[in-house]
This record gives sequence, C-alpha cells and structure tokens, in this order.
Amino acid sequence: MTRLNPFHLLLGAAVLLILLFLILPLLVIVPMSFSSTRFLTFPPPSLSLRWYESYLESAAWMQSTKVSLTVAVSSALCATVLGTAAAYALSHMTGRLGRMAEALLLLPLVTPIVIVAVGVFFVYARLGLLATWLGLVLANIMLGIPFVLTAVSAGFRQFDHAQEMVARSLGMNRLRAFFIVTLPQIRPSVVTGALFAFISALDETVVALFVSGGSNQPLTKRMFTALRDEIDPTIASISSLLTVASMMLLLTVWLSARKAGGKP
Repeated sequence: MTRLNPFHLLLGAAVLLILLFLILPLLVIVPMSFSSTRFLTFPPPSLSLRWYESYLESAAWMQSTKVSLTVAVSSALCATVLGTAAAYALSHMTGRLGRMAEALLLLPLVTPIVIVAVGVFFVYARLGLLATWLGLVLANIMLGIPFVLTAVSAGFRQFDHAQEMVARSLGMNRLRAFFIVTLPQIRPSVVTGALFAFISALDETVVALFVSGGSNQPLTKRMFTALRDEIDPTIASISSLLTVASMMLLLTVWLSARKAGGKP
C-alpha cells in the first residue's frame, strides 16, 4: 500500500487554496449578473436576464464593445506579425546584442503599467493621438508584442533551423522557406501569442483610462466609469461575458497545442 507523502499533501492543499482564491470572484460575480434587483446583491433574491438585456440594448455599451473588439483584433494581428518577426530575428542572433534586443522588446511586460500609461499619454499629447482609435491600437500593439515574442520564442527553441536552410539550398528564398517550412511547425506558438495579445488588448484598462475618450472608449474604460458613477448589475453581466470569452480563448489555445502534440 502506497503511503501518502506529507509534503505532497501540503502541496496539494496549497494548490487547492490558490485555485479557490482565483475562482472565488467568479463564484460571486456570475450569480450577481442574474440578479433581478437594481443593485449588486449576493446571493440574488431571484434570477433574471434583465441586466444582459440592458447591456445588449444599450447603444453606449454596444459602441464601447465595438471599439474594444476592433482594437483587440487589429492590435493582436499587428502584434503577432511584429512579434513573430522579432522572435525569428532573435532566434538567429547570439551574444550581447541579441540579449539586449530581447530585453528591450520585453520592457513593456515588466514596466509598471501606470508608468507606461503616463509615458504614452505625453507622447500622444504631442502627436495628437489622444482619444483616437489609432492611438489605442498602437498602444495595445506595444503591450501585445512581448506576449507574442515570449510564446513564439518558445516555439523557435524547439525548431531545427537546419530544415529551413535545406529548403533555401533547394532554391527557396528566405520568405518562402519561412512560410512553407518554418511557420507550419511553430504555428501553435504563434496562435498562442496572438490569443494572449488579443486577451491583453481586450482586458487593458489603465492605458485606456489615460489615452481614450469620446466615442473611442473601450469597454473596460466605460465599465470603470460606470463603477464610479453608479453600480448596477450590468457590470456583473459584462464581466461574466468577458470571463466566458477569455475562457473559450484559453480553451482554444489548449486544444490547438494538444492537436499539434506540443505545449502552448
């Protein structure tokens, strides 16, 4: 009979506590989104879909949702292309120059987001990009590139560059060899990076508070403003929908990695 290791029991208990800590807000927010009352109440006295209807029928919420989705999709696409190109270049670079370039590209990931937001605000003020859709996209591209770079660099560490060199020796140019030989083999990492860049842009709040405005307010900024002015369960319904969307995207990443037989 196998004896239980006290260390493993302690480790398992710690993992369960951490999971409970992460899941607990969802167990409160989701039931409140179905509340029939005008205020956030837990547990809800009765169930209703009125706050989901309120969200879907509100022109202001729909406008912000449109801005969030278009900004997230556009910035994720651009960040994926730029991040993959950067990871490809770094995979061929060795020595101090490569390490410095990688550290520079990862800087937005380790810099406090408030400092990034203040810096972007002053730059945009000079360039006239405040409260514009383009300004939001550019800021989220900058924040999304480190996610793509990290994911794709992991894919390149498992890729044998000799295969691409063989393709080029057979007559392919570098671009064609990349798309035909390299990209299919690092595709799960590219998809992972793109989805994380999309989620990052969809969820970004601090930079949006500084640089967005008018009709170009993303969903997160309008939620923050609504929480400050009046708290109603519409916020809970939007949070629940965003959580479900994020979980579906993460499930897509997991299934993509599983299908490819690798790790995300």
